[in-house]
This record gives sequence, C-alpha cells and structure tokens, in this order.
Amino acid sequence: MVRPYGIKVNKRKERKERYDKEEDEEEEQPKFEQKRKERVKKAKREATSKAEEEDDEENEIAEEAADELDVGIPIVVSDNKKDQTGVIFVLEKASLEVAKVGKTYQLLNSDDHANFLRKNGRDPAHYRPDITHQALLMILDSPVNKAGRLKAVYVRTEQGVLFEVKPHVRIPRTYKRFAGIMLQLLQKLSISAAGKREKLMRVIKNPVTGHLPPNCRKIGFSYSSEKLVNMQKHLSTVCNETDTVFVLGAMSHGKIECDYIDDFVAISGYPLSAAYCISRICEALSTNWNII
Repeated sequence: MVRPYGIKVNKRKERKERYDKEEDEEEEQPKFEQKRKERVKKAKREATSKAEEEDDEENEIAEEAADELDVGIPIVVSDNKKDQTGVIFVLEKASLEVAKVGKTYQLLNSDDHANFLRKNGRDPAHYRPDITHQALLMILDSPVNKAGRLKAVYVRTEQGVLFEVKPHVRIPRTYKRFAGIMLQLLQKLSISAAGKREKLMRVIKNPVTGHLPPNCRKIGFSYSSEKLVNMQKHLSTVCNETDTVFVLGAMSHGKIECDYIDDFVAISGYPLSAAYCISRICEALSTNWNII
C-alpha cells in the first residue's frame, strides 16, 4: 500500500497593523546598549587611516539628511499649561485613502478621481478628504488651541488607520498641499518638523482608547441623537473637572458607531458639517474658560 504524501497548503499570512514603532524600539534599546558599547570600543581599537575617510562620508550623509528634514510643517508656539484641564478631539471615519492612479500614488477624492472610483465600483460621494482638512483647520486655529487647552487630536480613517496630530502643528491652508502631507504620512507613517527630528504627525497603534487619559469623559456628536443640548450650558458641567474627549465623524454621510463613547448628544436640530460643529464646540469652550 502506498503511503499518501501530505499536501502542503500555502496559508495566507495575517496582515499586521502598520504604525510608527519608534517608541517600541526605544523601550528595547537598553537591552542592546551594552553590546553596542562593546562594538564601539572594538571599532576604535581597529581604527586606522580609513577612519578619517569614513568620518567624511558620514558627515556628508548627515548633511544630506538634514537637508531632507527641511521639508516639513512649521511649528506654532502655544501657551501650554499642563495643570489645567483640556480637551481632545477624535475624528472618526475620515476618508483618507491612497491608491495608485496611473503611475503615481494619490489621495483619492471625489473631484479628481470620480471616473477611477466608478470603474472600481465605488461611490465618489464617499471620498471627501476635504472634510478632514476643514475640521483640522478649525480645531488647530481655534483660541482653545492657542491658549494651550487642546491636549491632542486623533484621526481614524475608514480603513482603520489611526494617526496623531500634535496641537502645535500648522496644517497647510490649501487642499493640494494638505493632500500631499496626508499621502506622505500614510506612506511613511510619520511627518517631521522642518529642520528638526520632532514628529508632528505619526501613525499610532489602535485602539484610540489606549492613548486617551484615564477617567476622561467621552462625548460623541450626532444629528440623530435624541439628546439635544445647549452646548455652552452642557460643557460648563463636564469640562472643568477632568479632560474631555469630543468624538465627531469626518465623513459626508452616516453615523459614527464607537463603543467607547459615554454619551451621544446633538447640538442643533439641523444637520451640521463637522467643521461648523467643531466651531460651536470651541466657541462654547472659549466662553466657559474666558478665552478671548
């Protein structure tokens, strides 16, 4: 009787989440610090006349890297007071998807890629990265941020990619430049400051609750909510004791469904854009905190 051979099946590997792992590497760095010092000492003992040539090459590489870091986002200095309570904004379901159109990768939008999206069986009306652009401008340009009361901004895309935007970032005013920044962020996983190594925007690990402060109150906003509130009066009771997280949708249609939200409220009897909803929140916060 012939023994049957086992049939090998190529198992599909699970796709791991991509995010900026610099912090994880810094935690593991002390383990290899001693080995690194030993290698440095050995290299110094074996150094000869070639060391000078290698130093010149390293200096040239460092200068080239510094020149590349000149391309970034300018920093706006704000008066940050850590002892005060603050707010955090989370933008859910942001339409930020990168695809190869022709020979280049581009950030998909309903105006420039309508034909491409229809050919691939997708609705162009759902591809609105300009909503995220307007929302970020409204948050970062608000007096609440200038006064140092904005702690952080997080954005999660429809594909589940979560990234952080530092409060002192100055977002590009034009959509074309914003699209270029988002394209670079989603491909390289981080954006550094101009002339510095500080990361102003970076892709981080899910879930977003792992990055929120403990005991913070999370408020979601939806036109379909039955709880219609006056924003100024409502925030006067919740924003003075602990940090508050505001969760909004950055999509053209639909409702955010997040299990970590404590309370869903509506601030108007009419549907509002994400940018205008943020403006009403920031205006109420400025009034309650006496930010002029």
